[in-house]
Amino acid sequence: MNEDKITIRVSIAERYYPITIARSEEESFRLIAKQINEQLLQLKQRFPSKDLQDYMAMSLLQYALRLKKTETPSELIELTQKIEQLNKTVEDFLVIEQVL
Repeated sequence: MNEDKITIRVSIAERYYPITIARSEEESFRLIAKQINEQLLQLKQRFPSKDLQDYMAMSLLQYALRLKKTETPSELIELTQKIEQLNKTVEDFLVIEQVL
């Protein structure tokens, strides 16, 4: 499905970045940029002696950790589906061979 592409400008840490995205993703990109800025502000208030690069690194690390946590369940679901498919294939073979 070929969606319309648009170019938006998102602000992260008071810098603007042009991004070309599918029109349907605009709201998600803007929401994520807002969440990143809010997280950077929280880090700035919590650790006032650090610089912007430190805040960006801490923010990136937190997002990577969240991403890693969400990957694990989907990987388990995929693995479970493969095991179930393999199990069915073995059962079908055993039925054909009249072992079951």
